[in-house]
Amino acid sequence: MSMVKRPADMRMTLKTARELCKLNQSVAAERIGVSVDTLRNYEKGKCYPDIPTLRQIEKTYGVRYDQLIFLPLDFG
Repeated sequence: MSMVKRPADMRMTLKTARELCKLNQSVAAERIGVSVDTLRNYEKGKCYPDIPTLRQIEKTYGVRYDQLIFLPLDFG
């Protein structure tokens, strides 16, 4: 997977990271190794990935975990 050029300190939501890689939820979920429903819940902040899944997200999206923003359900 080629990484999208972005500033090294840029932070983004999980959905934004996926969209920057031009992946839909189905393809991204398959590459990460989770169901589409699980990925959707991660993106909505209903639940959070464990460490092995975070490593797959990093690999799939070409980002570090500390660049990702996980928002709580009651944000805003």
